[in-house]
Amino acid sequence: MKTVFVTVGTTSFDELIESITSSEGAQALKARGYERLVLQVGRGSLPAADSCPHIRMEAFQFKGSITEDIKQADLVISHAGERAGSCLETLGAGKPLLVVINDKLMNNHQLELARQLHADSHVLYCTCSTLTATLMAMDLSVLQPFLPGQPKKFANFLDKALGVR
Repeated sequence: MKTVFVTVGTTSFDELIESITSSEGAQALKARGYERLVLQVGRGSLPAADSCPHIRMEAFQFKGSITEDIKQADLVISHAGERAGSCLETLGAGKPLLVVINDKLMNNHQLELARQLHADSHVLYCTCSTLTATLMAMDLSVLQPFLPGQPKKFANFLDKALGVR
């Protein structure tokens, strides 16, 4: 069963959860052949059980590890996060990643991180307002693997993405 895993980490990003479970979001997923939607909502609100009638939906706030959810997913949709943990875990697992920027945050380092990962062809990114259109138009075949085991290269990447250098 083709699965999408959405994670917001330890924070709250209800706008992302509402966008992906909206009628338009669910239709876009269904049109791409996804049949199962797993939501990790963090401190946010759990969606109504009937919010995605044409897709099997599961939702939880927290669990000890999301590693299995990532491994079972055909697509991961994630916030960029302050520590980028969800992004790095997804990239390390070799899964396609769509990063959704929370454009309501001040001093938003999420955008810099997503832009750099996108420029290097590792992720696709959008905002909640462009999520449905991005889902409909995305071409996951353009994504390149993020090769693990290069800590110096990754440190330089983070410095560049966050404007430290």
